[in-house]
Amino acid sequence: MEENVQTLLNHEVDGELEEREIRSWTIESEAGERIDKLLSGWMSELSRTQVQDLIDQEAILVNGSKSKSNYKVRLGDEITLDLPEPAEVTLVGEDIPLDVYYEDHDVIVVNKPRGMVVHPAAGHTSGTLVNALLFHCKDLSGINGEVRPGIVHRIDKDTSGLLMSAKNDHAHRHLSAQLKEHSVTRKYIAVVHGVIEHDLGTVDAPIGRHPVHRQQMAVIRDGGREAITHFQVLERLEKFTVVELKLETGRTHQIRVHMDFIGHPLVGDPKYGNQKRNKFGDIIDGQALHAQVLGFVHPRTEEYLEFATDIPEDMVRLIDFLRQQA
Repeated sequence: MEENVQTLLNHEVDGELEEREIRSWTIESEAGERIDKLLSGWMSELSRTQVQDLIDQEAILVNGSKSKSNYKVRLGDEITLDLPEPAEVTLVGEDIPLDVYYEDHDVIVVNKPRGMVVHPAAGHTSGTLVNALLFHCKDLSGINGEVRPGIVHRIDKDTSGLLMSAKNDHAHRHLSAQLKEHSVTRKYIAVVHGVIEHDLGTVDAPIGRHPVHRQQMAVIRDGGREAITHFQVLERLEKFTVVELKLETGRTHQIRVHMDFIGHPLVGDPKYGNQKRNKFGDIIDGQALHAQVLGFVHPRTEEYLEFATDIPEDMVRLIDFLRQQA
């Protein structure tokens, strides 16, 4: 797959031309895949249902023509995406179950399931963690604006695990300062391709926007932001490794980019690595990455709190399957 992003000045807003992006892909080795499944894998911000809706709206075209969601792409197909202008978002709380690990008047810690988007984005204004938090909490920090109330940090849609949110501005500022100082404990469990030889290691490589594939991040030596990931091998399998990763910084897609950079991309990652398709898609839908441990100083009591979750069932099944193959 080769991606191209074209920036257009398409209409005037308050006297200025507003930009929009038209994204396009050329099918190189994904022939036979359903277009809705393929695009939802490439664009982690959109669910498969949302991709299907965009296809119905003719915002997604194949070779310039309308397609169907079950269309199986062919070698050389040109796919284009032109997102419609977003409607004004009015966020409402939604009665979505939350796995709450801790809650008080200042902070809430939840275990986000794989597949849930953290906050609304283009084409995704409902079913997010923010919608669930608005229903559950009624009171969230307003520092990040109307679209991201209470959100201090985030994890990707297809990453599961612990996430903290702030219920007031004092808590938000306090938690954000800890993230900036790199004092928040964040440990992840991942399954990666290949056998990592060293028991312990550190990836210290700056990350920035990919110069060509603008929806991806990459290691950028000139102009990238500092990014540091520590890893420890937990289990080696025949062709895979189960690893614990500790974030010192928190750049977008940091673990996914760093593990791909050292030649050990995450199993099931649709965006990074040389895996053209998820060969374990019947076991796990998305990258095998789970935010297992989260620790921080409480913004009011100054007490250090740390929480840990079990590895989700899909990752347990994946590891058990790989053990049987070894």
